[in-house]
Amino acid sequence: MIYLRIFTCVLFLTLMIPFRAKAAPPSPAGGNYLVLDGVDDYAELDFETFGILLPADTDEFTVEAWVYPTKPPDDNITAIILSQQVRMRVVSDDYAGYQFVKNRIDWKKGDLLLITDAHVAGWGGDAVTPFFPITLSLNQWHHIAFQAKGKRTSTIVNEVVKTMGQGTIIGDDLSKFWRPKDFTLGGFGKQIQPPNLGGFFWHSFTGYIDEVRISTDARYDIDKKRFLPEEKFRNDGKTVALWHFDEPSRERMFLDSSENGYHLMGKNGAKTTIPLAVNAQVKLTTTWGQLKK
Repeated sequence: MIYLRIFTCVLFLTLMIPFRAKAAPPSPAGGNYLVLDGVDDYAELDFETFGILLPADTDEFTVEAWVYPTKPPDDNITAIILSQQVRMRVVSDDYAGYQFVKNRIDWKKGDLLLITDAHVAGWGGDAVTPFFPITLSLNQWHHIAFQAKGKRTSTIVNEVVKTMGQGTIIGDDLSKFWRPKDFTLGGFGKQIQPPNLGGFFWHSFTGYIDEVRISTDARYDIDKKRFLPEEKFRNDGKTVALWHFDEPSRERMFLDSSENGYHLMGKNGAKTTIPLAVNAQVKLTTTWGQLKK
């Protein structure tokens, strides 16, 4: 009887380990992360309380995060990763609005298309810089960054960089935005239809987000071709806001690790999770190895 019980326990653990690994992948930086179901949950900084994060005349900045998409949006949906002065969003490979882009990138069926841009000073309304399309794979952590410095504005995904040969002075006047002015992660909690784009909508991101940092300098030297962070993002004098999402599981307030008090609030069920417990050093090494292949 005792041997039967031991065999049953071993079999149970064998079946549970891959299930848990699939349900809660380890964070690339260690600790917890933000979980988004892609329905209506998101995290926000209320605009009326916090305003904009990057001040007027900012011409050097970096907005970055680790993201893990788990489901592609419908073919008429733009899924929002991050939104305010800088936007980060993904669309599926069937999104009709960007079919022409496929001729300009190494497109693989089933990948997502990451689109990054920024609200630009002096253009008025909801004008943005030209976007940079780069593909993302599902069910994998990606480090993504959008930065500007001098005459270069760049999008970085893992070790890939796309650069535009002109600078970006960030816009601070959001008075004519058709979308919410709040700083948000994961969407707006509702589906929004952009003006003059009948049949297309902005909606929620499905997956995980970790280590979001906004800075008033260009963090990455794009000429050196090495971008993957090797540790948690650090707070320093150039950090505007930094969220590690290491709060206890199911926490709904996400603390800003900078000194500026930009504490995010989880809405409609957005929460942190405790991922699979593994050795942090092994976890980081494995993640970097997979991304560099």
